[in-house]
Amino acid sequence: MKLKGNILNIKSKRDSNNADIELEIDKIEYITYKKDGKYHQPFDYIDELETPLILTGDCLARDNTKHTEEGDFEFKVYDKAEDGTYTLNENKRLELSIEVDFDEGLSILSALTYTVVISNDEFQKLKSDRAKERRAKKGSHRKDR
Repeated sequence: MKLKGNILNIKSKRDSNNADIELEIDKIEYITYKKDGKYHQPFDYIDELETPLILTGDCLARDNTKHTEEGDFEFKVYDKAEDGTYTLNENKRLELSIEVDFDEGLSILSALTYTVVISNDEFQKLKSDRAKERRAKKGSHRKDR
């Protein structure tokens, strides 16, 4: 995880002027809800990315609906279409924590969670695809010996 630019410039409305703010995300948390008896239970899968996902500030808007601790921020995530239009994606969420070093005047990114809610079918396919990739990677590693 890496932050370039001032994330505090992002306000509650999406703004194209924040395109210079970049977040490198190395983990995505996928969540699905399955019925477990009477209630729906959340199940998650954390995907470690080999190449980081770059999320720019023009695709973010601060979410002020929940009261968060000082230094913790939640963002709504927008998808950018080919034609340059932005659409709010209710299934994506970004939460991050920032610590401020007042002596140096720096904001330091201390925690980042990028969450995507997907259907049960997509969740199962994602898990099986990642397991196949890991097995293939291990298999090719053994052949190199």
